Amino acid sequence: MEYSRKFDFSQVKNKSSWASAVADEIIAAHSDKKLYTVAAGISPSGVVHFGNFRDIATAYMVRSALMEKGKKTRLIFSWDNFDRFRKVPAGVPESFAEHIGKPLSKIPDPQGEFSSYAERFQKPFVEAMERLGIEIEYRNQTSLYESGVYDEQIFHVLRNREKIANILLSFMSDKAKGEKGIDPEEYRKNYYPISIYSRFSGKDLTKIIDYDGSSKVTYFCVETGKEDTVDLSKDHIAKIAWKVDWPMRWKHEEVVFEPGGHDHASPGGSYDVSSVVSKEIFDYLAPIFVEYKFVGIQGLGSKMSGSKGNAISPLELLEVYEPDLLKWLYFRKSPNQSFELAFNTEIYRQYDEYDAEHPEQNTVPFRQAVGFGQVVQWKEDKLKEVFKALGTNYSDKNISSRLILARNWLTKYNPSEVIKLNEIPNVGYIETLSNERKEQVKKLHNELDKNKAATIANLDALVYSIPKSPELNDEELKKEQRVFFKDVYNLLIGKDIGPRLGTFLWAADRERVLKLLKLQ
Repeated sequence: MEYSRKFDFSQVKNKSSWASAVADEIIAAHSDKKLYTVAAGISPSGVVHFGNFRDIATAYMVRSALMEKGKKTRLIFSWDNFDRFRKVPAGVPESFAEHIGKPLSKIPDPQGEFSSYAERFQKPFVEAMERLGIEIEYRNQTSLYESGVYDEQIFHVLRNREKIANILLSFMSDKAKGEKGIDPEEYRKNYYPISIYSRFSGKDLTKIIDYDGSSKVTYFCVETGKEDTVDLSKDHIAKIAWKVDWPMRWKHEEVVFEPGGHDHASPGGSYDVSSVVSKEIFDYLAPIFVEYKFVGIQGLGSKMSGSKGNAISPLELLEVYEPDLLKWLYFRKSPNQSFELAFNTEIYRQYDEYDAEHPEQNTVPFRQAVGFGQVVQWKEDKLKEVFKALGTNYSDKNISSRLILARNWLTKYNPSEVIKLNEIPNVGYIETLSNERKEQVKKLHNELDKNKAATIANLDALVYSIPKSPELNDEELKKEQRVFFKDVYNLLIGKDIGPRLGTFLWAADRERVLKLLKLQ
């Protein structure tokens, strides 16, 4: 019998209404629910990155749709910190290999700043969710296991271990069984749906030898070679296996919706297996499931991975993205659509599109915050003068917030885009100038030297007037102005293009500008 309930996106004609369609399906299946629980979770084995955030974003959208339909809801997020430490990720000392097999919550923080290895990765994520205004009820799985909350479920799965083994075997092909050397009879006989964290080593490098049918198990600790019998109702050192633990928690929390990535959603994968376990073992119909696609990123190389140590967390995203913009990027796409975040200049387009959809906010274009920000050396008061001279009416708060994000984006992630005055005159470029073009530069130098109190408007008028000549038509004049600007930019910053020239000349160090424009 088919127990999995994967949401079918083909039934949704308008992609923007997918969450409402999911909510309708949930309500139809659970019409008498007083509280609708949507869930998400992660094992904090490394950075909880921007891909993991789609788990929360998808659950949040469904929760919001349920609320709009008048339902009482909650969003829970499980920290699977009672999971074993599997391998040492990049950025963590190799010496931490000694902790492989221990719960993530029982390993020290590599930098000694947090109470555990797990907390190092949990804290930034929680802070990011708070800044994004996403209300979450967190579940600490270590605390729940060690409190005894799951004791009866542990004994229940132990008593049903052969039935669970049969379910797992049913999802294995004969070829897979052969490749793994699995004999079904031996598998059923030796299978236990829990692992034991040894009382000798603290690790799950153990083999269960016997179960008394009640609360005691006998296990062998591989690392120490010792045998031990433990009462699991008193010593809470057992962890239920993932594909059994997941459905156990569905029932425990009465979850009606949970999303997942492709690894869980694939045919015969975690969700399909857990759906059968949920109904056959726990008598609970699996929650409706939505698969979410990959979130890419531009400007930082290949696909991010927490285990590789190059993952970007939501908190780091908030160094360059406004909270509302970041949520907009995640929420505007249905989960079955991939999309990309950007740490390169593609971020300009994203900010522009967001601002265009929210004209009432009258925000500083991100491109201007980057360009003008570095021109005024990130001095907020000078930037306000620039915008005042340009006739804009951006709020002080908006200027301040976008200036910080622009500076982070440029200096931390795009240092090659930084515009700065040359240290010495660009002699090589000067030698390429014709006498006529040199005269234009000399005129600019003299005017800047004479009128050091010129306003931005004065300087704008000046730089556009210097290449003017009565015999030039409009098309020719624009060409001459572009050539003149190119000359000035190369002499000042060594580039063909740069920020708005009049504003740049007003904000830049005048003495250094004069030195770089002096041709003799």
